[in-house]
Amino acid sequence: MVLLFAALVIGVAGLKAAQAFFVPMLLAFFIATVSYPVTDWLQRHRIPPAVAVLLTVLVDFAFLAAVVVLGVTIVGDLQEKWDAEYYDLARLKILEANDVITAKLQQWKVEDASEKLNEFTNENLAELRNVKFGQIWTLGTGVVGRVLSFFATFGVVIVLTIFMLLEAQVFSRRFGAIREARGPNFERLTGAMRDTQRYLGIKTLLSLATGLFAGILCWVAGLDFFLLWGILAFVMNFIPVVGSLIASIPPILLALIARDGGPTDAIVVAGGYGLINMFLDNFVQPLLLGRRFGLSILVVVLCVLFWGWLWGLIGIILAVPLTMILKVVLDNSDEFRWVAVAIGQESRPTEGDIDVLAAPEAAKASGGN
Repeated sequence: MVLLFAALVIGVAGLKAAQAFFVPMLLAFFIATVSYPVTDWLQRHRIPPAVAVLLTVLVDFAFLAAVVVLGVTIVGDLQEKWDAEYYDLARLKILEANDVITAKLQQWKVEDASEKLNEFTNENLAELRNVKFGQIWTLGTGVVGRVLSFFATFGVVIVLTIFMLLEAQVFSRRFGAIREARGPNFERLTGAMRDTQRYLGIKTLLSLATGLFAGILCWVAGLDFFLLWGILAFVMNFIPVVGSLIASIPPILLALIARDGGPTDAIVVAGGYGLINMFLDNFVQPLLLGRRFGLSILVVVLCVLFWGWLWGLIGIILAVPLTMILKVVLDNSDEFRWVAVAIGQESRPTEGDIDVLAAPEAAKASGGN
């Protein structure tokens, strides 16, 4: 046990030290896994493999580039409108709230309440005046420069994605050849990769749906920059537990400080976000993924903290996919299946779910018949 713990510590330290190596590889794996069905569909329609991979990669990174360009452009417009209008509206709302709170504190006879609260408000208004939304992106000064830097940064990811897609179809045959050569049996690993592909694909579709519904909600609510809030909801939905909550904060605040807005509008927007996340996360996602892919909430939170500490923002975004890969691999292991059960989400089996524990017995029974 001591040796196992020591090996685990050394392994984690190695993963942290090799962040620059593993992060591009994992991003490429994520993109290749999600987009492989497109490559497979093109090949089944008699498109040459190299051409199918090239088209898939072009679609993938054209989409990412479009998101980056659109996001950077809208953030620039948001900065201009903040300086010209939104700051004054926010300042007015804060001062009104400050007056109400000060009156209440004086009514309750709290000593020096007015002076301390005014001092605190003035300090924060000064900080609020200097907010620069463009600092979210540090890739350059202009839109073209940012896009070029984006592709330069992800150059390694693009190359790795291409090779992963080219090699995808031969993996299963290669595993079979290894087994015939008296090597280890990788059949369970192949099943784990298929399960991981299913999880990542469904999660991506749910994130797209979240972004679409959030954008429509903000558009119906009359909020400016509804495309930006949709993009934000799409990206942040990959961060479990808190991602969707963080994505809802900017539009709620915008609804609160808008010229014709107020607490009622903010509550409506918050309720809309809550309904979207409740429907997709608590109903659609379990329906599509089933019990096999469930993780307990505590495990999800711990995984976010661990992978975030290990690899920063990329680790936070990929925390659940990485843990799901680990869970599926452990799920297909006789020795460590109990670990997968321990980190899984407890639920009753439903029709259509895969009962991993009963699978070997079922296979024996069917084989015997």
